[in-house]
Amino acid sequence: MAEAARKFGVAETPLYREAPNNIEAEQALLGAILVNNDAFYRVSDFLKSSHFYEPLHRKIYEVAADLIRMGKMASPVTIKTFLPADEKVGDLTVAQYLARLAAEAVTIINASDYGRAIYDLATRRALITVGEDMVNIAYDAPVDMSPQDQIEDAERRLFELAETGRYDGGFETFTDAVKTAIDMANAAFMRDGHLSGVASGFRDLDRRMGGLQPSDLVIIAGRPGMGKTSLATNMAFNIANAYEPAQQADGSFKAANGGVIGFFSLEMSSEQLATRIISEQTEIPSSKIRRGEITEPDFEKLVACSQMMQKIPLFIDQTGGISIAQLAARARRLKRQRGLDVIIIDYIQLMTGTSRRANENRVQEITEITTGLKALAKELSVPVIALSQLSRQVESREDKRPQLSDLRESGSIEQDADVVLFVFREEYYLKNREPKFGSDEYVKWEAEMNEMRGKAEIIIAKQRHGPTGTVGMGFQGEFTRFFDLAEDSHLPARFE
Repeated sequence: MAEAARKFGVAETPLYREAPNNIEAEQALLGAILVNNDAFYRVSDFLKSSHFYEPLHRKIYEVAADLIRMGKMASPVTIKTFLPADEKVGDLTVAQYLARLAAEAVTIINASDYGRAIYDLATRRALITVGEDMVNIAYDAPVDMSPQDQIEDAERRLFELAETGRYDGGFETFTDAVKTAIDMANAAFMRDGHLSGVASGFRDLDRRMGGLQPSDLVIIAGRPGMGKTSLATNMAFNIANAYEPAQQADGSFKAANGGVIGFFSLEMSSEQLATRIISEQTEIPSSKIRRGEITEPDFEKLVACSQMMQKIPLFIDQTGGISIAQLAARARRLKRQRGLDVIIIDYIQLMTGTSRRANENRVQEITEITTGLKALAKELSVPVIALSQLSRQVESREDKRPQLSDLRESGSIEQDADVVLFVFREEYYLKNREPKFGSDEYVKWEAEMNEMRGKAEIIIAKQRHGPTGTVGMGFQGEFTRFFDLAEDSHLPARFE
């Protein structure tokens, strides 16, 4: 019948399409593992039991993996006791099937090729599931789900699939969690400065925080004029400038030091941001750069700095009023295309929510944004640094040092953040209280001003993984640049 249909040019429409699979490849790989347990280590870093199509093969791989990891031998004899004895594979019992697998095993040399074939087919089956869900939802879309929401959901699922080979969450064993923790400790030991996270480039801050931790939401808050954006741009440059890629086993690249930065600048244009960073690095005031009041040596410094900066992995998105959903979609895309190690957002109050209810209530909108940023940090496994404004109640107090309660719409920001940093400069407030020249108050004010000039405090008000406290730093206002203060042990000897 099929032959006849082909002869007359009639296309056959199959009533049923089987999901992509290769049972023979699965059998060959399992046979190789049962004969020589070293074959397991050729595929264990990327192949999971869920990648097998045949349920019995999943169970065999799972049991073999557990035995091998415990240092025991996985063979047809040792494995059969952990599998259902009454199950049949055609005419064979499970024990006979295991023996057949071992008898027809391929060599260990081919194990990784078979493993890759199984992994690729599992990924194709996952793609089919995502595609079928897209089609079904598009046909029967709920009233409250816009096409844009569906695109973002599909993009998220495809991103997860591309990154991890998994398109669902679910539980992971404690063994896997412990392995991840040990890997993180090893990475910290190997990295410059022995930090478990990405180094911000500020010595004392990194010591307190252990660097910027993956999947953390870090809030940098302060009143206008304190230097929030300066601290963020300083960090961005330090991290991007220290970037050193290291090739992984699968051919992809991961940061050995530093990282790729995604900077969402909602307040300033990319040109203004670039001018600030160039000013910080060349020590030429940005006001002079804008007005063109620069000398020839200054211009040469600018050119040299711009050439150096073209090589650093710092990507700027200047979309004003970006929504949390748009931001997440762009961050995923950047991670897929260029890599991504740190996200910086300047600043939270300029972002918009996506749900209708959130738009009616500013507190609910901020809650949606901070919850979304924390979820994005976990999904991409990168630190998210978000800047935030403080309420005016700081100004009415005698001591102007910020507190957690000063965060605007603070409930959700304080709750979702893993780390809250306040930027505080006493110099800023002292400058505004300058008394009349020549008076007694002026002498006292001048002494205070000299004491505080060029000094800043980074107050760690909240930190899930470490101590709170204050880190002293230097600040050069004309170049909008923070820097580490000299350690006492490095200062010259003082004689009273």
